[in-house]
Amino acid sequence: MKTQRLGAWIAIILGASYFIIPLIGTIEFSLRMRRGEYSLDAYQSVFSDIQFRETFGYSMLMALLTIVFGMLLVVPTAYWVRLRLPQMRPVVEFITLLPLVIPAIVIVFGYLRMYNSSSYLPLTGSTTGTNALLVFSYITLSLPYMYRAVDTAMRAIDVRTLTEAAESLGARWTTIMFRCIFPNVMSGVLSGAFITLAIVMGEFTFAALLNRPAFGPYLQLVGANKAYEPSALAVIAFSITWLSMGLLNLVSRFGKARPAKA
Repeated sequence: MKTQRLGAWIAIILGASYFIIPLIGTIEFSLRMRRGEYSLDAYQSVFSDIQFRETFGYSMLMALLTIVFGMLLVVPTAYWVRLRLPQMRPVVEFITLLPLVIPAIVIVFGYLRMYNSSSYLPLTGSTTGTNALLVFSYITLSLPYMYRAVDTAMRAIDVRTLTEAAESLGARWTTIMFRCIFPNVMSGVLSGAFITLAIVMGEFTFAALLNRPAFGPYLQLVGANKAYEPSALAVIAFSITWLSMGLLNLVSRFGKARPAKA
């Protein structure tokens, strides 16, 4: 027993060292911009860069739109499959797994082929259309995580009973969806939202090939041209990811403790 416990602690220490030591080194290097002493000059340089603020704000807006439209797509789909079309469940799960199998560069080249300026739906011919295409790309990329988070939350409630109770009171489909189903799967929606936020903020391929001013291409640009600022940006990106994971853990605990609404 003591040997197993010792082995477990050694594995934990090695695993933690694998992640923590490089992070500590990155933080330490980001503080060395001023010769001979530690300072926050690299962070000050990053936050004072107007391009940082523009790309960060743009990616946050894209993440918000991705979360909203992804939620409106995934929740009704998961609800309808569970309630009316359980035989389609394997097909839907297979479709939602495709973004994990198909490389992002293949997907974006397919989008460019289908929606270029000479096609029937020339989304890339305008800024608004390209932004919409980027949101659709992010929805596709986040679909596996959003769908499974919502589906897992939906398993914890009795969808059929809630629907029948609402229908017996004369509720319409929209009322059932937004006043009965959404509140009870909100923990899953928020879990998928935090994962989506982390994905969108660090995504490079879609934004770069669609030529959008997103945060991912900005990270690459700074990394190729500066020394200390990339480390500061890496720490900021790590902070966003860890914050998302912490909120995800908090929401998951809240969802387990929260009873379903009738």
